[in-house]
Amino acid sequence: VSTAGFAQNKFAHVNFSELVQLMPEADEARATMTASSNEAQETYQAMVDEYQTKMTEYQQKASTWTQTIRESKENSLMDMQQRIQEFEQNVQQELALQQNQLMAPIYDKAQQAVEKLAKDGGYIYVFEASQVLYVDPSQSTDLTPAARKALNIPEGRTLESLQAELQAAQQQQQ
Repeated sequence: VSTAGFAQNKFAHVNFSELVQLMPEADEARATMTASSNEAQETYQAMVDEYQTKMTEYQQKASTWTQTIRESKENSLMDMQQRIQEFEQNVQQELALQQNQLMAPIYDKAQQAVEKLAKDGGYIYVFEASQVLYVDPSQSTDLTPAARKALNIPEGRTLESLQAELQAAQQQQQ
């Protein structure tokens, strides 16, 4: 490739992860995931509380029970423990799947916006800014501002302001 041909190529970079995190649709996905996670945690805690109550009863009364009653209670406790472990494993998988399902269209929308900007601008490469060691701003155009506008990300919204919003929401829940 000649140097002159290479110099005519247009390069751009974009902070894709920032775009995805700041998109309004990501807020909706986070809210849905938080609600699902909270419901899962409440269900898990109820199961653990029930198990602990029955375990306490077992410890207090086991010496007064017949062997058959004691074995029945032990089997019941082991079954509960098994159900708690299965629930924990299954719910983690389901939450991860839900996150992937909710975020996939958001990633796609951001990808399409960046591709459109790149094609419209005649760029041959668009690099993910967070994964490039060095970008010369005189030779690579930052498409992040244009992509933010195309994705309806409010002008003053930053990763720092998002973090503050998430921390405030978490404190309200506690």
